[in-house]
Amino acid sequence: MKPFLASLFVGLLVPVAANRAWGDNQPPLPPASGVPPVAVSAGARIQFATPVYDFGKTSAGEPVDHNFVFTNTGTATLEISGVRPTCGCTTSGTWDRQVAPGTTGSIPIRFNPSSYSGTVVKTIVVTCNDPTQPNVILQLKGVIWRPIEVSASTLFFNVINDAETNETKVVRIVSNLDEALTLSPPQCTNRAFQVALATVRPGKEFELRVTAVPPFGPALTQAPITIPTSSAKMPSIIVNAYGMAQPAVMVMPTQLVLPAGPLTGPVRTALMIRNNGRAPLKLSDGSVNVTNAQVQVIETLPGRLFNVGVIFPTGLLLQPGQKILVSLKSDHPKYPLISVPVFQQARPAAPRPPVRPALAPRPRPVPTGGPPPLPPLPPVPGK
Repeated sequence: MKPFLASLFVGLLVPVAANRAWGDNQPPLPPASGVPPVAVSAGARIQFATPVYDFGKTSAGEPVDHNFVFTNTGTATLEISGVRPTCGCTTSGTWDRQVAPGTTGSIPIRFNPSSYSGTVVKTIVVTCNDPTQPNVILQLKGVIWRPIEVSASTLFFNVINDAETNETKVVRIVSNLDEALTLSPPQCTNRAFQVALATVRPGKEFELRVTAVPPFGPALTQAPITIPTSSAKMPSIIVNAYGMAQPAVMVMPTQLVLPAGPLTGPVRTALMIRNNGRAPLKLSDGSVNVTNAQVQVIETLPGRLFNVGVIFPTGLLLQPGQKILVSLKSDHPKYPLISVPVFQQARPAAPRPPVRPALAPRPRPVPTGGPPPLPPLPPVPGK
């Protein structure tokens, strides 16, 4: 029985010794907490705990604040030289500019979601003296919740005064409220815009239709459109409409100005003609009432955009009262002839000879010589 126990004891010792010898050649086990030790690198090194922060779902009226925490895992002082958000809605606070090796710092960031709706992602660029990553990208992401979503708060109309049909834009209105939403009829005080409200899904989805009605004046026309709602969280919806009149055919520039004459060499000028109408435009017979002048028309965008080159000859000198026009024929019924006036700068006046200043009179010399002065008269006797 004793030999058996001895052999069993020896058999148990052999595997233990073998395992102990094998384990001497293996890397050390991680700490009991399960967190691997931080590797230390030469120079400054930056390591963020969370380079991407998901703030989840928030209201459009509540700013998002977050501190991005980082650690200097290197052997030299870490210097943060810049924090640049890529959008004006995101700003940075006072961050830790110098962080010693093995210590942590933070970068405070604030995001203002007042003009956003739905999923957003904002980027921040951090510049530091880490040679392995001098520019680090941080991100804020999440979902902006609004009680009532409006697809557009501003509408802009480029109105063609001679257009056959009026332009209409549609604004989509969606309610995210639990209760049903009621919208009152839209209000607009400017007759240049016609408004109408339609229900897509009762209590949930609506469409605001805005139509620009020409003619418009030469100045920018603006009008707010107000829609009262049944929600205390958003009592009214305001959409701003803007309208500007444009001619169906636009010429730029509206006149040509030549250097003072007579021209010492050929002068090249250019015009651009743009068709804003619905039908394609055709131009022909480009001319200018100047001998030896040349006109060339290039159709850059078929039926829409034209470049007109005009070359004026050497020696051209316009006489007082002389009228010069660059002319093109058009198939547009309201613009059958397109004309651009040509002017020439006045010749500078010949310089006048300088006027010499008048010479001041020379002072007369005071005599220093001459006869000696007379002696005084003797006194009169008896006086």
